[in-house]
Amino acid sequence: MIGLTDASLSFGALRLFEGLTLGVPQGRTTAILGPNGRGKTTLLRAMLGFQALDRGHRHAPAIIGYVPQHGASQAKLSGLEVVIMGRAARLGLFGQPGPEDVTAAHGALAQVGAENLAELRYDRMSGGQRQMILIARALATGSRVLVLDEPTSALDLGNQSRTLSLIASLGRIRDRAILFSTHDPNHALAVADYVVLMMPGGAVLQGPVDRMITPGLMAELYGVPMQWVRPADPSGRSAMLPAFTGKEAA
Repeated sequence: MIGLTDASLSFGALRLFEGLTLGVPQGRTTAILGPNGRGKTTLLRAMLGFQALDRGHRHAPAIIGYVPQHGASQAKLSGLEVVIMGRAARLGLFGQPGPEDVTAAHGALAQVGAENLAELRYDRMSGGQRQMILIARALATGSRVLVLDEPTSALDLGNQSRTLSLIASLGRIRDRAILFSTHDPNHALAVADYVVLMMPGGAVLQGPVDRMITPGLMAELYGVPMQWVRPADPSGRSAMLPAFTGKEAA
């Protein structure tokens, strides 16, 4: 489990959250949504222990599988070497990876379907390939907590779909607490069980995905009218989309 209890954090006059209690237990996938600049990454950093709280308590295991929003180039390292780096916290300051660490890294690559990237240089990979490597690195930690900061940012639609499918498949196993941030309510609909909304006025709302992803709450969150779009195929998933006002048809 990872979480905060009665936590508050402000930057100057900007209150990010106050008296927030949020827990992500093992077996739950939680999405954090909010507009740009609202503090989604800062909330994740507070839960990871990277950002000190003004008040409150943090609860988390010693090792967390973390996927940052932008992975450094890791120049001249292979995909396998980057994934092995996920074992560093278990090795200690001067420890060297052993056969069991290499085995764990290969297992993580197989879990994300990226065995073919093991020998490819990380700095020569596409954005989608790098994301698979970073998720594999987080899995290689062996932690039962997985935190991803906007895991689909800067990815094309195909790679967004692959990344979300992977997160969904990990969530279905129900052996991890999974927490991720996103701008897109449809990502939460596709993957999450539970949703945290960082509202523009400073409030933080939370609840099951079907109660949080509604046109009214999404319009309040993003400041534009939102609506459901129902698929023609009854077996398809409905989408939550902005009702933008554009040019009228000629």
